[in-house]
Amino acid sequence: MADSAAVRLVIFRVGDLGCALPVETVREIVPTQVATRIPGAPATVEGLINVRGSLLTVVNGPVLLGRSSSGAGERSVLVLERDGRTFGFTVDEVLDLLEVPADSLAPRDSLAGLDPRFAQAVGRQAERTFVVLDPAALVAPLVGG
Repeated sequence: MADSAAVRLVIFRVGDLGCALPVETVREIVPTQVATRIPGAPATVEGLINVRGSLLTVVNGPVLLGRSSSGAGERSVLVLERDGRTFGFTVDEVLDLLEVPADSLAPRDSLAGLDPRFAQAVGRQAERTFVVLDPAALVAPLVGG
């Protein structure tokens, strides 16, 4: 993410952490619903939800990123598409759609309190600092990676 082109990002909050994903990886945003637990699935997999007649496996964002869910705000599920698979990722609150110059995103070198494999870059817009997450790392609990 180091050229001068603009990058469009969906900005959201997981616990106290400001996060972002490239808009092209987010298919839609749906309200959180109670997930049906999958026997034998890791704790990071929240379970299955029904989205307009299709079952969607959901990764628990706060658990995966090691954050406490604040309970404040309106929890949502980001429906993400990765390598031809669709999955959900729970977040505490969707905040904004933001366009930033790609060269304004800094490398992920050191992020205290966050496993570096989840981060691609760090960005800042006005007073908002956010971590651009790696969609491949988010889907790893579902594909055994």
